[in-house]
Amino acid sequence: MSTVEAARGPGRPRAAGHDDRILDAVIALIERDRKVTVSAVVAASGVSRAALYRRWPSLPELIAAALDKGRAAFEVETAGDIKDAIVSMMFGDPSAARGATYSDRRFRARMVLVMQNPDLQHAYWKSHVRRRRVSFLEALGEAQRRGELRADLDLEACLDLINGVFYYQIVVRGASMGDPGTIARCREAFEVAWRGMSVDPSEGDVR
Repeated sequence: MSTVEAARGPGRPRAAGHDDRILDAVIALIERDRKVTVSAVVAASGVSRAALYRRWPSLPELIAAALDKGRAAFEVETAGDIKDAIVSMMFGDPSAARGATYSDRRFRARMVLVMQNPDLQHAYWKSHVRRRRVSFLEALGEAQRRGELRADLDLEACLDLINGVFYYQIVVRGASMGDPGTIARCREAFEVAWRGMSVDPSEGDVR
């Protein structure tokens, strides 16, 4: 049960399909470059204002949920070689890692919206981005325990570094993740970062 559901308590049960109708209405407004307001979402979805607030207590939380709809969950396999698993997940099929229905346009719209609205940025981090990092951090921690990565690493900072490679291409360079040259740059940057994170066999582990 989600935090919102737990806080709601007893009351009228949810109507089937309302969540998708509300989220799809928000996505449609965003993709048409329309301002997302409660009134606009109610009009576009046909769902009442009361029903909307039963699901999402604030507009930033609603927009954050809509921006995340269709995103793929990150699950890094740690049974085998962890670096290979990360590379496969990040570079094997970028659209699968992002989500087959998650368009490049929506990704760019998300960046614009969160930079314009700090409340939305914090809501998106708290409810979606942070949970998506869990599996990745666990994989890096397992690589540390195996002695493959340096023991003195701040894994949160390492993950920021790796993710930042992709954001730089899209936000700063204006590149597309469907471009082979963009993927090649990201892959090379990842290799540089991984070498810096790895234990040097000639020196032993860094304690």
